[in-house]
Order: sequence, then structure tokens, then C-alpha cells
Amino acid sequence: MYPQHVIARKRDGHALTGDEIKYFVRGATDGSWADYQLSAMLMAIFLRGMTAVETAALTDAMMRSGSVADLGAIQRPKADKHSTGGVGDKVSLPLAAMIAACGVAVPMISGRGLGHSGGTLDKLESIPGFRVRLSLEEYRSQVDRIGLCLIGQTAELAPADRKLYALRDVTGTIECVPLICASILSKKLAEGTDVLVGDVKFGRGAFMPDKAKARELARALVSVSTSMGTPMRAILTAMDEPLGRTVGNALEVAESIDCLEGRGPADTMEVTYALGEQMLLLARVARTPAEAREKLAATIASGTARQKFVEMVIYQGGDARVVDEPQRLPQAKLKVPLLAPRSGFVSDVDALAVALAALRLGAGRTRTEDKVDHAVGVSELVKMGEPIEAGAPLCVIHANDDPALAEARAMLAKAIVVGDAKGVPPKLVDEVIGA
Repeated sequence: MYPQHVIARKRDGHALTGDEIKYFVRGATDGSWADYQLSAMLMAIFLRGMTAVETAALTDAMMRSGSVADLGAIQRPKADKHSTGGVGDKVSLPLAAMIAACGVAVPMISGRGLGHSGGTLDKLESIPGFRVRLSLEEYRSQVDRIGLCLIGQTAELAPADRKLYALRDVTGTIECVPLICASILSKKLAEGTDVLVGDVKFGRGAFMPDKAKARELARALVSVSTSMGTPMRAILTAMDEPLGRTVGNALEVAESIDCLEGRGPADTMEVTYALGEQMLLLARVARTPAEAREKLAATIASGTARQKFVEMVIYQGGDARVVDEPQRLPQAKLKVPLLAPRSGFVSDVDALAVALAALRLGAGRTRTEDKVDHAVGVSELVKMGEPIEAGAPLCVIHANDDPALAEARAMLAKAIVVGDAKGVPPKLVDEVIGA
């Protein structure tokens, strides 16, 4: 085989063999394919697509391009979730602790956000001292001892994905279901989980705004993961307005602590419970959604989920005092309310526009090498349909410099609309794929 021959076969619409796919992935891992050859293959896949068999083969080859964590010695069932990302989506933090408190181990390898606000790792790193870079052995040991570990992708896990993702980012080949599917699952299945639940978002603040396209991705993820021996379900959730009342890393950690103390925003908890139910059902520690929800709610009422979060922070070197004293999290110099221009109802809160305002403040990154400002963002955000009085705060802007504050303020003034009619957001938890 030669790279150009394999590229030409996919260019001409043929289904690739397992050996051809392994050859391509090996070329991405060991450098035997040049970047321009890898890019040509990615574009051929983008334009011609892949069958379910090809997608599974690509996922398997990418997963095996590095180490695969062996958690077989851990007796507890193991479950994880993956979100395609949204605005204010801090669900992983309370959810992982709640699931672990139910006796199910959560080996979670997460990512950083690119654009908007930060990802799960950025949120966790706003906790002073928190380590997200653990070796596979440290990761395995922590999952065994406390049933919970949230880390970033290690150098050993799916190295082909790091290379191919970087090329996809600069070659216009990001939005391709087979490539997205292989990228997500190669990492998730390498982490050693028994079952997996996906949160696939749609709407204007989502990676895939179109609901039909999001459903296509959800079905592909469920099909490929299940065919590879890891049962999976996916939930379609709406992302037209931000999830919860905060957007920004430290602010979302503080709100996650509220969730674990029974004070979480209703929409955040709705998504958390929906995903948690499916995780417990797949892990076979609950027989019905009602039983699963009861178990999850009990971890909040008893404080065991909160304690599990504290254990994780301690084990990963973080300052656990932030759980009792959230003011120990990074604080912005400027905290300025955005006031309602009139009385009425909140008719719209544009998730994407709020995200871009948070990005302008420094809560996210536009390039992988950018540093995020953990302190900045938006808090006390109003929700669609709520009544509001003139002069009452629509949100509070957390900023560290005046120019960013002024620009974000103008952006948020357009993003949050007050009118005479109540805004009605779409149904939040829309559909379960694979149930």
C-alpha cells in the first residue's frame, strides 16, 4: 500500500478495508504519512463519508494507536459520559460525583474548550493546585481507591487523534460525523469504561446547531460504541440559552458546588439527572429511571456526592477548602451588573452571543495555546420567561480589564432581550437514542 493509492480509493467513493484504515492511522501516529497526505485523506473522508463498518474500524485503530487503560481489576461497574459541549455546561462536575457516590466508578478523561468558555479541565484548573495531568498509573490507582478521577488526555492515549484533530482544525474537516465519532470514542473507549452516555447538544449555542445532524451523530456514536463492546446511549439536549446561571470557569465550579448542595439551577439539574439515570441503568445498578433518579437524589440529600467531590479534589492536589469557601476560587477585579432597560419578561437569552461575550472577557480560547482567565465570565444570568423589573440585573459581568468589560457589556445587552411576551425555550431533554 501507498498513501496516494488509499487516498484515491476513498476519493473515488470506495469503502476502505480494515488494513487500509490501520495504515492511515499508523501513518498519523508514526509520521510515515506526510501532513499533506493526511489532510488529503481527511478531506476525502469529509466529502465521501464512511460506512458504519469503516467508522468502527477507524475508531478502533485510533484507540489502539496508543495505550488502552486496563481497569479490569476494579470490581465496581464503570461508567462515563461525554458532552459535545455547550454554553455554561458544567454538568460533568456534579454528575461524576453523584455517580461515584452511587457506587459506580467514573473514569473520566475530559478536554479543554476551544472557543466560548473553557472545557471541563479548565474549570477544574480554576481550583488552586488541582492536577489534571496524571499518569495512567495514577489515574488507575485513583479510580480504584475512590471511584472517581477527572483528567486530561495523556500522551499514551489515542495519539493518532491528537494529530488528526489538529489537522482537521485547520483543513475545514471538523464537521464530519465519522471523524467526530472516531475522535470522541477513540479517547473514551481507551479510558477503560464499561458503559458510556453521550450528551449531544443542538441549538444555536451547540457545536452542531441542526437537530437532525446532532441526531445523526448521536446514532453513529451509539452504534459504533455498542458494536465495539461498550454499551452506549445518547441524549439530545437543547442549547439555545446557557445552561445554568453562570458562564466562566471558576464561576461554573462554584455553581457545581451549589448543585451538590441541592441549590443547583433547575435546568442544570434536569440534564444532570437525565444523564445520570442512563448511566445507572446501563451500569445495572438501577432497574428503572425512577429508581435511578431516587438514588441520585439521595446522594445530594445525604451529602455523599459533595464528599466524593471533596475526595477527588484532595486526591488531585486541589485546595478542597473551595467547597466550603467558594471565594477562594479566582476572583475578577471588576464585577458589574447589566441592568434591564425596561420591565417585562426575558424573551431571549442567546447562548452563542453570551458565549462570545465570555470569550471576549478571556474565559475561553481561540487557539489551543491561548491561556484562559479562570476568574472572568457571567453570573446571576436570567432565564427565558422570567419577569424582570426595569433597573434589575440581567446578569453580573466578571472582568479583569475595562476594554473587555465594555465590549462584553455591549454584546450581552444585545444577547439578553426583554419584551412583553415570555420567551419559551425548547424542550431541554429532547430524545434518548439507543434506549
